Amino acid sequence: MKTSIIKSSLLTIISIIFLLLVWKVTALFVNSEIIIPSPETTLQSLISIINDGNFLTIVISTVLRMLIALIISCIAGVTAGLIIGFSKIIDSLFKPFLVVVMSTPVVSFILLAMIWLKTENIPIFVTFLMVFPIITVNVGEGIKNIDKKLVQMAKAYKVNKWRIMSEIYLPSIMSYLIAAISTAVGIGWKVVVTAEVLSQPQFAIGTSLETSKAYLETSTVFAWTIIALLLSLLFEKTIRLAEAKVFKWR
Repeated sequence: MKTSIIKSSLLTIISIIFLLLVWKVTALFVNSEIIIPSPETTLQSLISIINDGNFLTIVISTVLRMLIALIISCIAGVTAGLIIGFSKIIDSLFKPFLVVVMSTPVVSFILLAMIWLKTENIPIFVTFLMVFPIITVNVGEGIKNIDKKLVQMAKAYKVNKWRIMSEIYLPSIMSYLIAAISTAVGIGWKVVVTAEVLSQPQFAIGTSLETSKAYLETSTVFAWTIIALLLSLLFEKTIRLAEAKVFKWR
């Protein structure tokens, strides 16, 4: 197990080094900092961003928007998923709405939200719309795939409803929910930053990206992209740890 972890970490380091080498060679070949900045220039921009007094405010603001959207989506998605999981009629009625939301281009929702909502709320609203269906569908599938014979046997032996919910339904739902959240975090993080780019809240990673682009500060765009990527990986790692805890509990 330990050897496998070391091997995996070594391969990751080699992959990162390879990507940096490709980046450096490409930058030398293009020979234009505006088009492809070098890794060294990007690192300098990254340090400059981190040393800026607004850095934490910007990062925390974007992270909070993501968390708020995710929490609301989880509450609404689990509730809706339970309802459609237990009711075929409501499932049929609700399915067209989910299909429409999942099929509509993200930019359409962003543009509409820019008409309807305050700037600060646009990324939260749009991210919710993208994440909510994922969680709803997965929780609904978790309910539908529960072994009905196991539930019937529990009822036949007069097991109380709380134990049926906690020992049969909950473990099944949790595995689907964790999988949904893992997918939702990856998609949601991209959506929240994209929505910030277009809606331009005062403090946001997306706003910083757009401002850097406007001034042709490509190295700063790269630096902010790296920060967004690292935060996304941090979210993903947190979800993986939670997933490990859930399966250990099960």
